Amino acid sequence: MIRRLPLQLRLATRNVRRQTRRSILTASAMVLGVAVLVFSRALGDGAHEDWIAQGVRLGKGHIAIQHPHFQRSRHLDDRLTPEALALADAALADSAVAARVVAVAPRLEIQGLANSATGAVPVFIDGVDPTIEATFSRLGDRVVEGRYLEPGDRLHAFVGQRLAERLDLEVGGRLVLTGQDATGEIAGQFVRVVGVFRTGLPEADEGIIHIPLATAQEWLGVGGAVTTLAVLLESGWVVSETLHRLETLLAEDAGEVTVLGWREAMPELDAAIRIDDYGDYVFHVILFLIVGLAIVNTVLMSVLYRTREFGVLRALGLTRGETAGVVFAEGVLLTFISGVLGMVLGFVVTWVFFRNGLDYSGLLDNEFTFSGVVLEPVIVPTFRVVQVLQSLGSILIIGVLASLYPAYRATRIDVAEAMKFEA
Repeated sequence: MIRRLPLQLRLATRNVRRQTRRSILTASAMVLGVAVLVFSRALGDGAHEDWIAQGVRLGKGHIAIQHPHFQRSRHLDDRLTPEALALADAALADSAVAARVVAVAPRLEIQGLANSATGAVPVFIDGVDPTIEATFSRLGDRVVEGRYLEPGDRLHAFVGQRLAERLDLEVGGRLVLTGQDATGEIAGQFVRVVGVFRTGLPEADEGIIHIPLATAQEWLGVGGAVTTLAVLLESGWVVSETLHRLETLLAEDAGEVTVLGWREAMPELDAAIRIDDYGDYVFHVILFLIVGLAIVNTVLMSVLYRTREFGVLRALGLTRGETAGVVFAEGVLLTFISGVLGMVLGFVVTWVFFRNGLDYSGLLDNEFTFSGVVLEPVIVPTFRVVQVLQSLGSILIIGVLASLYPAYRATRIDVAEAMKFEA
């Protein structure tokens, strides 16, 4: 049978070419389906990359280095001491890690109250390094009044627009921050507003205040300690490798330092992306079913139409297994050709029309937010080798499975009855 395999392939190729109209109609449906699959996956991956990129900048970075208990307790007792910071800095200096790191932002984060003559509002107070944070979180790009913090600032604060409105604050206005210091006592700190920002996200615009890191450390009595080192990487695709490397480097110091990926540090964003992934999976399953049914329909109709032909071939010595091989090869061949053409079409259409991104700003009146992240109104499709191989592999698997039943039906053809069949 193996020696006669070229014969089966020739017969399958001839059958595909002979029924040109039927093959073209089926291939067209499959090509369109694969092209839609390529485009939707590229757009979905591009959207997720954008969501992650925006989320990690406003959040804790691609990787957060913290005390093992801080993520749960949010208490200053669980801070990174200068000794722990030295361990973290040594790990970040590793050549394999440093090559992927874009920025490291030290932060001192507490929950407290913002007080003015108008009232008090619960807020998250972040002590930040102004130079690093200006490029890390990019809040400085969203200034609506005043300016962002600068290296020379000391008793200054950068607040959200909704918070400024609630507390009746303007640039130059005075504000008192209160929170629990390192000794557990309630401590207050007077600051002046130097700038107001607007992200479009109510939780951020009303609940976040940035002050200089040195001011926060002095106010809270923590010396040179911080609560988080937020690490920004060159791409979201290198998070797993970098995270594993840092965990290995800091394994002996697990009691003082822990390393969290953005999924652990920002579980809400992770959950939202997973839910969106499930929606994509459902869409792709439906698309695969359509492609599979198209293959089954075409190959099965071909078998029924050529019942007499298969009867003649069986009478001339073609075995049941070889008959099934011809039908199976026909289905797989049609799937492979359509899959390749569909992927090429998907690449070309995506590149020609959407290489600069899909701009949906005209559909929105305000900023688009997703799981606490303000998103840019342009999604740039992203292609990856793994994505391409997965898509092509999935289509081929569908083709193989969809060709099994027609191949089985071909083996059940009775030679005597087939010789009487007229198409």
